[in-house]
Amino acid sequence: MTETKTRSPLQETVATTPTDIWNDSCSLEELAYAIEHGAVGATSNPTIVGEVLAKEMDAWRGRIVELAEANPTATEDEVTWLLVEEMAVNAAKLLLPVFEREQGRKGRLSIQTNPKLYRDPARLVEQAVRFAGLGPNMQVKIPATSAGIAAIEEVTARGVSINATVSFTVPQALAVAEAVERGLARRAAAGDDVDSMTPVCTIMVGRLDDWLETSAAKAGVLLTPGVVNWAGIACVKRAYALYRERGYRTRVLAAAYRNHRHWSELIGGDIVLTIPSKWQRLFNASQIEVRPRFDDPVPAEAIEELERLVPDFRRAYEPDGLSVPEFDGFGATARTLRQFIASYQDLVATVRDITLPSPD
Repeated sequence: MTETKTRSPLQETVATTPTDIWNDSCSLEELAYAIEHGAVGATSNPTIVGEVLAKEMDAWRGRIVELAEANPTATEDEVTWLLVEEMAVNAAKLLLPVFEREQGRKGRLSIQTNPKLYRDPARLVEQAVRFAGLGPNMQVKIPATSAGIAAIEEVTARGVSINATVSFTVPQALAVAEAVERGLARRAAAGDDVDSMTPVCTIMVGRLDDWLETSAAKAGVLLTPGVVNWAGIACVKRAYALYRERGYRTRVLAAAYRNHRHWSELIGGDIVLTIPSKWQRLFNASQIEVRPRFDDPVPAEAIEELERLVPDFRRAYEPDGLSVPEFDGFGATARTLRQFIASYQDLVATVRDITLPSPD
């Protein structure tokens, strides 16, 4: 008698809907679990790299010393980027069979540009082009800041598949998609390939929810319990509808998980869900029904309350709520950039502690 193997909830998600799952980490152990459960991509950022390094220090300590010794004049920042690149390349190799099976449409590893460059389009472009050359299935994360939007157009025109990050709002998602379209048009006009490119735009749903909760508290506004947890979902669904209406070739990606709705309410959309390993295991162990909910509307009373009481929700949700020059000053953007820069500095400090140990 043949035993029937039951699919996990995440396997069921990708097997029965257009929704793709990515692993929100470049850890090889976590990525292997994710691929086993249907993941077709992975992503990283300075915070994630630091977390991976902390968990896998025994595997990386000696390698960091080797990188420093092989590059005797490299600064500690340069050694740190060699480490980040090597982690990304290793994860990309694990995804290469998916990339080849899907003929380049899936199976990419997203590597993030230096968060300290968020105001410098030229240096973002330079680093993005380098990263794209690390392997055939690299995707490059560029922040959806004012400078980042300019960089996204330019690197797209040069053939780099982007993943817009530090992005929380419908206006940012629209600006990213329009920049990609301009870059693709330039590339097509030059006679270069555009069909193999797979741009995505992240909306960091949980980080938007976090910021709006903070914003409401600062203003002394009392919200109905749980209502703020619909904010990021509402922005994803609105951006997705506008993408389809306007024919943009960028896919929406939801990131920064805080609760199961950030998965369950987005099942069924032709989008990417990049999920941390902890949440993948929780979702796979749950009894939550896997069914398409993406087309279900966000509760109207939640939208009404957020628009009435939280001005930053209106700025995030309305297509014209923010201009491109206002992206950098949006609360969630500034907070996340500061956190990413701090995580990067912590990562450099960890490399320093290994390559230049304290004499004490």
